[in-house]
Amino acid sequence: MAWQDNNGSGPWGRPPQGGDPNLDLQEMLQRGQERLRGALFGGGSGSGGSGGSGSSAMNWRGVGFVLAAVALVWLASGFYRVLPDEQGVVLRFGRFVEQTAPGLHYHLPWPVEEVLRPKVTVVNRADIGMRIGAADFGASSGAARDVPEESLMLTGDENIVDVDFSVFWIIKNAENFLFNIENPPGTVKAVAESTMREVVGRSKIQPILTEERQDTEEAVKILMQDTLDRYGAGIEVTQVKMQKVDPPSAVIDAFRDVQAARADQERIRNEAQAYQNKVVPEARGEAARIRNEALAYQEQTVAEAEGQAQRFLAIFREYRQAPDVTRRRMFLETMERVLGDSEKIIIDNQVGQGSGGIVPYLPLNELNRSQRPSQ
Repeated sequence: MAWQDNNGSGPWGRPPQGGDPNLDLQEMLQRGQERLRGALFGGGSGSGGSGGSGSSAMNWRGVGFVLAAVALVWLASGFYRVLPDEQGVVLRFGRFVEQTAPGLHYHLPWPVEEVLRPKVTVVNRADIGMRIGAADFGASSGAARDVPEESLMLTGDENIVDVDFSVFWIIKNAENFLFNIENPPGTVKAVAESTMREVVGRSKIQPILTEERQDTEEAVKILMQDTLDRYGAGIEVTQVKMQKVDPPSAVIDAFRDVQAARADQERIRNEAQAYQNKVVPEARGEAARIRNEALAYQEQTVAEAEGQAQRFLAIFREYRQAPDVTRRRMFLETMERVLGDSEKIIIDNQVGQGSGGIVPYLPLNELNRSQRPSQ
């Protein structure tokens, strides 16, 4: 209602003008308290016997009403809801009682029982060897800062390597997670750093920097999970990701020179291997060709020798049967081969002296040779 309503009176039946404003406010508060007390406990200011007993009964009813309302509110406080990404853990006087699934549940109100609801599906992250985000003083959001006391590790071949990596984990058992370890994030970080140092200490620096990064991540994950399971931490490691693997910054230039020399060595070795793969088959092919030609010449020579021997034996057999005829035939065949392609002059001593013993000879083969070009 408006302040000047009710014929100029205020909301408490008094005009706002005149008097001390502080006294008016105090009087209004006092009246309000009296009305609230009368509504809860009832009664009036009478002094009679019957009036006193009636006021006492009303006071007890008011107290009972208040206590009942408080009891209902206390009992109703036992209802709780577990979200889909949570798991409820009920404690009775601080002792574990049960785990509850997502949904609406009830437990005895505090201080008898209480509920803890850790988020079991949220993927947590632990960074080792670096710090990311605004938590780094003087660093912009999202920038990474190296932590050498965590990242510098000794390899199996006595080299130092700078390893920055992240571990991702979730809660797989809420009871163990809450009661078996005191500081789960710190425990995960300590186990991760110790495990990575152990794995790196068993390996050489070159494989870690190149082809065995994935194998190193998998080995760290398996060893971490085994260690956390022995602790009963209730944590599952989902992934280990190596963010940066480099030599220390103080020697990185020298290490790069070594890497370049090793790359040149590997290149030259590959070139030599390629040359070997080319020359060796060619040499083997040439050797096989020469060997085959030698075998063919051997077979040819042996066959010709055997043929000549067989021919000689055949002639010898004929010679034994008719020596004169065979001797004359051999002479004529030999002379035919010798004189076949040479110019011939026939001389007969029995021919008259006037002609000089020269026998007329018609070289028909020479006539044929001279006629062939003209044709």
